[in-house]
Amino acid sequence: MGHLDHAALGWLTPALSYVMACTGAALGLRCTVRALATTGRSRRNWLVTAASAIGTGIWTMHFVAMLGFGVTGTDIRYDVPLTLLSLVVAMVVVCAGVFAVGYGKDRGRALLVGGLTTGLGVASMHYLGMAAVRLHGDVTYDPLLVGLSVLIAVVAATAALWAALNIKSPVAVTIASLIMGAAVSSMHYTGMFAVDVRVTPPGAALPGATAMQFIFPLAVGLGSYLFLTSAFVALSPTAGERAASASAQRPVQSVTP
Repeated sequence: MGHLDHAALGWLTPALSYVMACTGAALGLRCTVRALATTGRSRRNWLVTAASAIGTGIWTMHFVAMLGFGVTGTDIRYDVPLTLLSLVVAMVVVCAGVFAVGYGKDRGRALLVGGLTTGLGVASMHYLGMAAVRLHGDVTYDPLLVGLSVLIAVVAATAALWAALNIKSPVAVTIASLIMGAAVSSMHYTGMFAVDVRVTPPGAALPGATAMQFIFPLAVGLGSYLFLTSAFVALSPTAGERAASASAQRPVQSVTP
């Protein structure tokens, strides 16, 4: 039985992964607020940005946390195509959930459908990412903890979409993002505590890439995308600010007696 270490690098990976989850959540919420205040192509573009931010934040959180994952008695490698597929899954399912909320006429039903779809997608992303792990041993899961992690994912996704519909102020968005980041991190570590590894004697060399060869550069790139996009959104005017600016620039008509 291999000993599992979920924080081989100390508190660095859990803390950094939490920051990534919060950043993606905050950016996604702000973009959704912008989307709901617009129509047409502008709404679609803001929703796509929101989905990419939340999906990137969740995926980056997962694999930054995985940088600290280790098993005594075996090296760990990652299947590159499966890892990339998990990123695509995260993007697509979050996009489906955000668009359901952004365009749904019945907001209650859209929230339930979007939350369930997004939560199951996030859980699928997590376990697809785990399926990409290559090591010398057999990996099994505790069904109860797996089910709990999926439930947390659905609840967290539903709460995130509810916040996108109902929270407008920057302070409230910040608080909601901190809570959402904690929920996403809880889902990840609950899923990781469900893992059990029975190490076998090393045979052939493990296929795939090491975390530092592949996961670390990709996580840094996606993390940079989150922070740069956050700066862009923070500097771009809101719909209210644009309307106020247009009103101020409109020439004042003089009234003749």
